[in-house]
Amino acid sequence: MSGVSPVPDPARGPDDDGTPDHGTSDRDTSADVTQTEGTNFDDIRADETGADDASGTGRSVQGTARTAAGPVASDSAGANSPVPLRADVLVVGAGPGGAAAAAHAVAAGRDVVLLDAATFPRDKTCGDGLTPRAVAELSTLGMADHLADRPRIDGLALHGWGARQEIRWPSSGRFPDHGSAVARTEFDDAVRDFAVRRGAHMVQGAKAVDVEMSGDRIASVIVEHDGRRHPIAVDQVIVADGVRSPLGKRLGREWHRDTAYGVAARAYVRSGRADDHWMGSHLELRGPDGDLLPGYGWVFPLGAAGGHQLNVGVGALATSRRPAQMALRPILEHYTESVRAEWAIDGPPTSITSALLPMGGAVTGVAGRNWMLIGDAAACVNPLNGEGIDYALETGRLAAELLGERHGDHTHIWRDLLVDHYGLAFSAARRLAGVLTVPSAVPLLGRPGIRSGRLMSLVVRVMGNLVTPEDSDLVARAWRTAGRVSTQVDHRPPFR
Repeated sequence: MSGVSPVPDPARGPDDDGTPDHGTSDRDTSADVTQTEGTNFDDIRADETGADDASGTGRSVQGTARTAAGPVASDSAGANSPVPLRADVLVVGAGPGGAAAAAHAVAAGRDVVLLDAATFPRDKTCGDGLTPRAVAELSTLGMADHLADRPRIDGLALHGWGARQEIRWPSSGRFPDHGSAVARTEFDDAVRDFAVRRGAHMVQGAKAVDVEMSGDRIASVIVEHDGRRHPIAVDQVIVADGVRSPLGKRLGREWHRDTAYGVAARAYVRSGRADDHWMGSHLELRGPDGDLLPGYGWVFPLGAAGGHQLNVGVGALATSRRPAQMALRPILEHYTESVRAEWAIDGPPTSITSALLPMGGAVTGVAGRNWMLIGDAAACVNPLNGEGIDYALETGRLAAELLGERHGDHTHIWRDLLVDHYGLAFSAARRLAGVLTVPSAVPLLGRPGIRSGRLMSLVVRVMGNLVTPEDSDLVARAWRTAGRVSTQVDHRPPFR
């Protein structure tokens, strides 16, 4: 069962079906994406697919929150939880970033309400891979044990132009030397459940549709739940509602399309190599007609705990000047066939979904006096490969830490913090990604590059988000220098 839905119509608005989509927790999905000149990202509908394969419910936990009926017990499912009258901290969106922010804030003693328009578990378009940076952040959160029965991914097996390189994740004092992979249907629900078990009050099926302002502060967030509108009085709001960020947009967030963005599609297949310790990455991506595309293909093993499946996907880079004019589904099906023998694939691809996402901090308006945007909502996504789980977990933690400082106004402090943490790397990566949207640049750089183990080690380190401000080696210094030069000539630097 593929769970495929119709191709979204870019001419229709996101609410043309009468259902506001504020409060969604992650990336927009549909059966296919065909990019054409002038496509408006904000007008592409979010049609969830693949969710029919999900099963199970959250387990019961105890917690308290104030509601119109007084204190009530909360549970990890939260599907029928009443909407509280107020929240010290309201987190909109219960994906990895929002759930991590909620868990950290609860641990710091805050009263947290976590809401999401979806009912968990739910699917999201993603490669499902966890970099060493994401694994480290899970450990900081307190969820290291969650990966105990999941694949240990030692590195990337890179392919292209007749060459193959196995590149291990680099050893680092800050990050472990391995990654992992967990399907988002399971992973997101696990992080959400962890936050609720810590004490966050979860409300599922609740859409944040508007705000009431008091001067330049959010006084209340208006939530639709069970067919009614409920105001939640708030002190602080963390906006983690995904790449389209409808609540962020209501608060002034704007995506600037003149830098590189990504389009991607993924599917699941059964495989005899689901326990492999290597992620597959094909840098020479070709369509059914044999044409070389400005993107790459991936194969991420999910292990026995993941149903002996692989996550197979394709991604492409685009800009407003060079949109990715491609139908992703036939490319994904062609790519799956091309790796079928190598990865011992059994059966056709199922649960096909696709996504479109801004990258590299290509947004402005990421904060106000008492609100912050995190994760995908703040375009904290690696411009070279679309990876964002590590950034989501990390920005969730950073936002919760900033709440503890009680400085009174997040507007400039949060933006500057994002710039300080990610600005140089995002700027350099966006510029390189823009180069890779030029068809002739892909073989020009890829053909000699894939044959150099040293160069590919650098690529893996950059694509894995493993260069930090604390690193002082030659590669790290060169990458930061490239970032500084790039920001000097940026028409619009990240987050500005």
